[in-house]
Amino acid sequence: MKKKEQKKLTKDQSLREIQKLKKDLFNMRFKKVNGQIQNVAEFSKLKKSIARLYNNLEIKK
Repeated sequence: MKKKEQKKLTKDQSLREIQKLKKDLFNMRFKKVNGQIQNVAEFSKLKKSIARLYNNLEIKK
């Protein structure tokens, strides 16, 4: 999801997206341990997306 799209999300949509991204991050950790992951840079992208969504929630309060 692009940055502009993330800014337009409502509070509920942001929370759902955060949960989805956290689940993806959790699954990536297992893939990394098993050596199945191809793109290690996805970790930082997911973490940044989660942080960006949390920041948008703080602003919308």
